[in-house]
Amino acid sequence: MNVLLAHPTGNNFVREAAIGLQDASLLKELHLSIAACGNNAVAKISKLPGFSELARRTYPAELAPVLHLHPWREAVRLIASRMHWVSLLRHEFGWASVDACYQHFDRQVSNRLKQNDKISCVYAYEDGALETFRVAQKRDLRRVYDLPIAHWQASRRIMEEEAERLPNWRPTLSGVQDSKDKYLRKEEELSLAECIVCPSTFVADSIPEEIRKGKQVRVIPFGSPTGIIPHTSTKSENDKLRVLFAGSMSQRKGLGDLMTAMSLLDSAQFELHVMGSPLAPMEFYHQAYPNFIHYSPRPHDQVLALMKTCDVLVLPSLVEGRALVQQEALACGLPIIVTANAGAPDLVEDGQAGFLVPIRSPESIADKLLLLKQHPERLKAMKTAAPIKAATVSWKSYRQGIVDAVLSL
Repeated sequence: MNVLLAHPTGNNFVREAAIGLQDASLLKELHLSIAACGNNAVAKISKLPGFSELARRTYPAELAPVLHLHPWREAVRLIASRMHWVSLLRHEFGWASVDACYQHFDRQVSNRLKQNDKISCVYAYEDGALETFRVAQKRDLRRVYDLPIAHWQASRRIMEEEAERLPNWRPTLSGVQDSKDKYLRKEEELSLAECIVCPSTFVADSIPEEIRKGKQVRVIPFGSPTGIIPHTSTKSENDKLRVLFAGSMSQRKGLGDLMTAMSLLDSAQFELHVMGSPLAPMEFYHQAYPNFIHYSPRPHDQVLALMKTCDVLVLPSLVEGRALVQQEALACGLPIIVTANAGAPDLVEDGQAGFLVPIRSPESIADKLLLLKQHPERLKAMKTAAPIKAATVSWKSYRQGIVDAVLSL
């Protein structure tokens, strides 16, 4: 089996999938837009002042022989984001919008696939698989589709409900702005897939039965980072409880509910730290909750360093896949307060390393935060349990799951 693995931007789970397939001698080609690998040009640029964010796209040098980059449109998108060139980034229709970059990347990969008769299996991801899968089907190649977040029908239903519930947060709900054409692309991608890989049962269960019929659907949870020394310092009872939110600053991830929860608490006892990219002007967020500290996205090692300065991660997501930040926080010694829709209820069901709260329930979030503040011994016990819980899900198991999915076809 010779596998072509393609993802427009790349991330931790793409990196681990590539490593797993490479270790199993299955990876023939790895297609990304921009990646720092070995001593390539991107790796050199990532070390320059102002370009450290590119370090988040670092891949092991061992992958260099199979790596194929398609950088130009994604590079324009990154520059446009930094320069606030709004017209280029306009949702779906901007030349450098996320959707335009994904579709351009997909066409590039499909053209490459037409020229390579040594590939026997294609592994691609939501919104960036259609043209590649069309070519693969014509050539009778195996097709694995990675669905990292809930099916669009479930996502749209929840987001439309949310737009009515919290209309002020509607600009942060990108799902309700998607066109019919985008949904049709997603449906065709799924129809062409032979195996669908999901990071959580929440995602798998969201796939309509008529789509699942005749296909393999595999749940392969992401792994947790290893080698992290958890934060172990003690706190005074008079110290504020430092609450961390990490992710895009959207109501899809429940930030509005968290800010409402913080408004129910005494700001003299609690401090909110938000790390992520704003999807609305910062004034909007400060109107929702004035007393928070914002951090822009940063390289992974700096994310972990920030986590170690906080006491608890809160991620009250409404629609997710399996947010990696949950396991990263646990590995750093942070208890987590999350919803089942964040994709990892298995990490907190026993209450040892965190709490499960309902979606759309700021009161439940506030209650759990108050409990941790009022019972420091409970917080300390949870901090001790957190890295132990994180270690129950490993990247080794994830890599093997990806290999098994490919070999099953």
